[in-house]
Amino acid sequence: MKDLVSNRKAFHDYEILETYEAGIALLGSEIKSLRDHSGSLQDSYVDIKDDELWLVNCYIAPYKFATTTAHKDRRRRKLLMHKREILKIKRQTHEKGTALIPLSIYIKKSKAKVKIAVARGKKAYDKRAKLKEKAEKKEIRNI
Repeated sequence: MKDLVSNRKAFHDYEILETYEAGIALLGSEIKSLRDHSGSLQDSYVDIKDDELWLVNCYIAPYKFATTTAHKDRRRRKLLMHKREILKIKRQTHEKGTALIPLSIYIKKSKAKVKIAVARGKKAYDKRAKLKEKAEKKEIRNI
């Protein structure tokens, strides 16, 4: 299970509370483009509308060899999960300060999957403390 697209910035900006795996409804040209690692999850988020999950603002580059149908690069894509899981996520995201963000898109048993997380935004001082801790560990390793 190697990530086709990952959102590395999410781990810097958010504290991950819980992760879930969801299927994603893609067009043929989109999956081919993803297999070429031509996508980005930066600035994307997951929206819950009418008890359905939607991946919003995810960039998947148009597939250069597609002939008949070209897809829109930033269209809304439906995420596929069981209803009870969606309701559980919906309850978790109603807390103040939590968000639903995608972490990665990968292939599992020839199906495209999205790893999503319920996350809480980090404060600026939390980010600075994490960077300072990382620098100290690196310095100790180099000595």
